[in-house]
Amino acid sequence: MSPTERNNVSPLVRRQTIADALHRTAQRLPAKTAIVCGSTRWTYADFNALVTRLAAGLQHIGVAEGEKVAVLARNSHGFAALRFALARCGAVLVPINFMLKADEVAYILRHAGARTLATDSGLAELARAAAALDTQVKQFVWLPSEDPAEPVAGMHPFDELAACSHSLAPVALQSQDLAQIVYTSGTEASPKGAMLTHDAVLWQYVSCVVNAEIAEADVALHALPLYHCAQLDVFFGPAIYIGSSNVITAKPTPENLLPLLEQHRITSFFAPPTVWIALLRSPLLVADKLKHLSKGYYGASIMPVEVLKELAERLPAVRLWNLYGQTEIAPLATMLAPKDQLRKPGSCGKAVLNVETRVVNDAMQDVAVNEVGEIVHRSPHLMLGYFNDPERTAAAFDGDWFHSGDLAMIDDEGYISVVDRKKDMIKTGGENVASREVEEMIYRLPAVSEVAVVGLPDAKWVEAVTAIVVLKTGHALTEAEVMAHCSEHMAHFKTPKRVVFTDALPKNPSGKLLKRELRQRYA
Repeated sequence: MSPTERNNVSPLVRRQTIADALHRTAQRLPAKTAIVCGSTRWTYADFNALVTRLAAGLQHIGVAEGEKVAVLARNSHGFAALRFALARCGAVLVPINFMLKADEVAYILRHAGARTLATDSGLAELARAAAALDTQVKQFVWLPSEDPAEPVAGMHPFDELAACSHSLAPVALQSQDLAQIVYTSGTEASPKGAMLTHDAVLWQYVSCVVNAEIAEADVALHALPLYHCAQLDVFFGPAIYIGSSNVITAKPTPENLLPLLEQHRITSFFAPPTVWIALLRSPLLVADKLKHLSKGYYGASIMPVEVLKELAERLPAVRLWNLYGQTEIAPLATMLAPKDQLRKPGSCGKAVLNVETRVVNDAMQDVAVNEVGEIVHRSPHLMLGYFNDPERTAAAFDGDWFHSGDLAMIDDEGYISVVDRKKDMIKTGGENVASREVEEMIYRLPAVSEVAVVGLPDAKWVEAVTAIVVLKTGHALTEAEVMAHCSEHMAHFKTPKRVVFTDALPKNPSGKLLKRELRQRYA
């Protein structure tokens, strides 16, 4: 077909966006339960109709196609509806980690250029404080929570927007258009905004459905934060796409999760190893009450082998998957299947359906078996680039492959194991922490001469943020003072769990800090 003939076909005929995916599921399964959150229960028909009204309401208050809308909220049916409503009216979702402090939130708001900020009652104070810090935010949308709460004065209430009597104005949205900008911690002090299109996210949904076996018959519990791309796009989005039933909660504690798993007969559940460990340690865990749970997923860090064995013993019906990736690839890249959990402990498996993955040296040549190299990817999942950051985008895609920044080895069966992070990222309790960001905060203390921040093995956090500090001659500083300083200015998950004082930091002859040696020394 010539370009002229192609141009005569309306792009609407072939369009597939995130909002279209919900609409098509509602056409197939209108009466099936789609969303359960607290006392709220929606069928797919209910959910789809509400999303359309909410999208029209957003248009009515001036949210334009292509506009960036930030969301600072805990998990709720309101968050779920807003996610699809933004897609339906052609706006761009900018989810923000609610554990950040006001100045950290404000940086993302400024960088993304968000004019509208959606929040809930519990985070309204933080949202307003951040928006006041020289941002472009002009209006707020109030989202309902899992537990009943009154709308916050001065914000557009969710219920009013979702009751909009105006028709949804047509949008020219295409599959290749921007769906979301997700900010990811990097080695640099400032986070980067990964630009993901509708088709990138949807290709990733397909990989999740095939490789993680997400199915229409699933009853999935979504308890980890929806601002994070793992819960939002590896589990919630694909579950809506395929037609699962979804229970949403904002409280990932054993006291809340275990009753929900039992009450709703949950079959599918994702959590980082820290949460699985907390469930195993809870006196509320009774295996017979979780007899419907058959699919368990983890990611963000490797599950300790002893914990894998304990899960297999106490919950033998649960098949486990390890999912590895990063925000820039929407985020799933590789998977370790249930049959390989104890056969290949510590491995992140092989590339999923729509991803091509290699482990290469600095010359972009494939490394030999059990040699260390960098993980690189090609995939339709991949981001367009970093928002307003062509320099870091070019570096990430050097050589026409996406450079993950993770160092790994590949075995003789093609299984990949991450051994270190080129970008020096700490993964603690399911959250990414850039060590340089913590180091720069500690350097603000006048007594500090040098500091290195690393992640050390920890029974609770899997990796604990640890600061190794060299003091200036004649100065004094305590562990408590360092922690209090970081806690005042940074999110709690970034604050060091341990501070070690030493006389000098190990360096190579060229002066490069040897963090691997520090991790070995203090582990």
